[in-house]
Amino acid sequence: MTNDAVPTVERSSAPLPSRVSGARLPGILRAGFANIGFELRGYFRTPDAVFFTFLFPLVLLGIFGVAFQSTGEVGVLDDGTGGVTMAAYYLPGMVAAGLLLIGVQNLATDIARERSDGWLRRLGGTPLSPVSYFIGKIGMILVTALAQLALLIAFAVVAFQVELPTEPKLWLRLAWLFGLGIVAMALLGVALSALPRSSRSATAVILPIVLLLQFISGVYLQFSMLPEWLQQVASLFPLKWLAQGMRSVFLPDHFKLQELGESWDLGLVALNLGAWLVVGLVLSLLTFRWQRRS
Repeated sequence: MTNDAVPTVERSSAPLPSRVSGARLPGILRAGFANIGFELRGYFRTPDAVFFTFLFPLVLLGIFGVAFQSTGEVGVLDDGTGGVTMAAYYLPGMVAAGLLLIGVQNLATDIARERSDGWLRRLGGTPLSPVSYFIGKIGMILVTALAQLALLIAFAVVAFQVELPTEPKLWLRLAWLFGLGIVAMALLGVALSALPRSSRSATAVILPIVLLLQFISGVYLQFSMLPEWLQQVASLFPLKWLAQGMRSVFLPDHFKLQELGESWDLGLVALNLGAWLVVGLVLSLLTFRWQRRS
């Protein structure tokens, strides 16, 4: 989204190396970290961005937790143990969806609008380097994603008494899933920012992609309820693997029997997220432009 807090500056379409070769690294880093503050202020001053990318998973977790509270626990074993509330079941999906919304939807629409409205082109008239620009963007994504994760977990515990993992290895798993997931989603967001042809079409182009992925990846619907062919289609995209990894963190271990391979397949989770990270990086390098193509 176009952030009013970002200075009105110009950027040329010159390749990145020539723009920064004469710049000093400490200055670039200082400007980049300062730009994180500008990006964060611009983000939180945009109500629609805050609601639909930062608060939306929290709102949906509250709706699902209340709406399905009367259905009882899901995943109860034959001996009557092992079940979790619907709020606990939906928590890992909302965590994964939050990374998608912040990393893909927010970044893609933000960059697309800045490019279409001429912000990126005008950035070239200031000392701000392209590296500093992306440090600001990535820093904003990281800070907001961490804040959203903490808010989701706190809300689940306070409002629905969701029990959190107690084993340190599960929190370490959450850490690498979060790191790998947010980097992959951010790079895909940069790549998808090339699709919209104008600032007005940015949301219309990006939002359907994001919604579709959430519906087929076990975020809004229980993944085991989807037809097997649709589960196979979802397996081609990163959100399915990120949601599966998050379920391995927050749900009891016997829930893995509901997965496609009756296993958490954490090796495949890491492999697929890593592959999409590389795909996002390559597409970003191939498609990103400082100016809108005519």
